[in-house]
Amino acid sequence: LFEPSYSSPLINPSPLTMSIIKRIKTKAYHKRYQVKFRRRREGKTDYYARRKLVTQDRRKYDAPKHRLVVRFTHRDIICQIIDAKLPGDVVVASAYAHELPRYGVKLGLTNYAAAYCTGLLLARRTLAKLGLGETYEGQVEADGEMYNVEPEGDKRPFRALLDVGLTRTTTGHRVFAAMKGVVDGGVDVPHNEKRFPAYNKEDGFDAEELKKRIFGEHVQEYMEYLQEEDPEKYEKAFSRYIKEGVEPDGIADMYKAAHEAIRKDPAPKPTTKKAKTEYKKYNQPKISYEQRRENVKTKMAAVLAKAAAE
Repeated sequence: LFEPSYSSPLINPSPLTMSIIKRIKTKAYHKRYQVKFRRRREGKTDYYARRKLVTQDRRKYDAPKHRLVVRFTHRDIICQIIDAKLPGDVVVASAYAHELPRYGVKLGLTNYAAAYCTGLLLARRTLAKLGLGETYEGQVEADGEMYNVEPEGDKRPFRALLDVGLTRTTTGHRVFAAMKGVVDGGVDVPHNEKRFPAYNKEDGFDAEELKKRIFGEHVQEYMEYLQEEDPEKYEKAFSRYIKEGVEPDGIADMYKAAHEAIRKDPAPKPTTKKAKTEYKKYNQPKISYEQRRENVKTKMAAVLAKAAAE
């Protein structure tokens, strides 16, 4: 358990120059070592949080516990309603930011306003699938105010718990924009105002600031600033906006029209897959045993015929 450690490069150190260091990783440690889950080793899943989100009371056996899963990539936003079952997770409904061009939002598919639109699309699509779309319409006009879904009629509202994964839940993060879109769409998600933009302990929650972010007015202000201060940088940073003919004054109207279009038709549109490309095969096809025997007989006959001719 103990190994000598010499603090001096002497060949025969005296007892005063020796110190004792305890070995931490012993044989018992390695024998009892347990490898962590694969997705934990890859740094993809927080199993401590997942256990809290998935574990259901035993009195509610086989009752699904729905999760609102929000993930961001460099070019897309993924929002899904997922149930955890024994064979694995089951996706109830999903919405993606790359579907937004269908509703008029062709650019800026990963910003705060796009995250809100994606969450709204997921909520309306989920409720339409479950037959609750007409009962729970949510917050029809996005005003940035706090909104919670209240029970109406015989059926209770659809409830989901926000699953942010490994995202750093900082104040003003886009993951809460997607959550706000889902709540305004009519899905009950437990939350408070502390992670919305411009929140602080002294002033509290500012609904106007959140409304500006929902309608992309912060992007509009930056575009107008660059137009006045640095036109060259504006043409470079917003070249795709200029190509599509999107002006700063039309940003808010674009997102408002997208909200109305999403509520009108949230159903997913089937995509047409590209035809599979046929490539020329250079390897010889497999032949059967009988065909190989026939090939051998043919070659032998040709050799015998050639020998007889000579």
